Amino acid sequence: MIRIHFTADDLARVRFAPRPSPVPELHAALLMLGAPHEELLFGRWRGRLLRSLPSAAGPLADLAPEGVAPSFLDVLGDTPEEGFALIRSARPETVRAGVEQVYARRPAPPWIRALHAGDTGAWRTLGRAQRAAYESVLAPVWPQVQDLHRAEFARHAVTVSGQGLGAALTALAPGSRLRDGVWEWPLPGAPGVREVRLRGRGLLLRPTFHWRRGPLVQDLADRPVALAYPAGVGLPIVPEGAGRTGEPLADVLGRTRLALLRCLEEALTTTALARRMGVSNATASTHASALRAAGLLITTRTGRSVHHTRTPLAELLLTGGPAD
Repeated sequence: MIRIHFTADDLARVRFAPRPSPVPELHAALLMLGAPHEELLFGRWRGRLLRSLPSAAGPLADLAPEGVAPSFLDVLGDTPEEGFALIRSARPETVRAGVEQVYARRPAPPWIRALHAGDTGAWRTLGRAQRAAYESVLAPVWPQVQDLHRAEFARHAVTVSGQGLGAALTALAPGSRLRDGVWEWPLPGAPGVREVRLRGRGLLLRPTFHWRRGPLVQDLADRPVALAYPAGVGLPIVPEGAGRTGEPLADVLGRTRLALLRCLEEALTTTALARRMGVSNATASTHASALRAAGLLITTRTGRSVHHTRTPLAELLLTGGPAD
């Protein structure tokens, strides 16, 4: 659980980012690229990007060997160049502290040691890696990210004006609540409680359209706390026209699994589902298991039969809106 403590001044300083920031969105995508989970939805996206990622981007993996990057990379900026410049302008002691934190228990690669020492060549290596990663991972989908962000910003504006800030905050995370000046955000499966105290610095809320897990909190001294929360319908963003099938869902799920979901306009047994799709019972059962693990299908048992139905998330993905 994350517990964010507000003062009265903080509640007056909550902001929703009016536009996306390329550098943190790039970092979210790279984190998702290295995450081994959610293979069904993100496996093809991950495979496509890994095949296209240029070797110049490789050094970025050294900065986050266990999926945790040093804090001097936590910057905003309206353009990639602005964000990269903010990283380059980090104080030397901040860079050294970040590197030492990441490599406290392991030997650092030579270029990381050079970065720790402030070497100009190491900074050039980092700059080339960042630009190569941006051009390969984020630039092709940046127009879609901007469109999604505008829709998200408008949604929160409507909620704040009609229902108030508290409703807008709790709408960001199912099960979260704002009580006595503390916003409690549950994180199922996460150990312990993280306490974040704003102390008058305010809070910047920023949607991320690549990260699927819990919120990413940037809590740096003398800056507003920034919280990046997972937004969108949970599918990886692919460039317009990039899919071979012409259907984004088929590019993500595969044609057979998409066909299976579309067959489930009503609850069906495995046998009925296999007959409707023209596949064996074993094949239908295997694909149903994968979709169930991804949260797109529910299986219930009645006597000796099992029935499969779509989840609300599957309805949202198929129709672009919630189930009736």
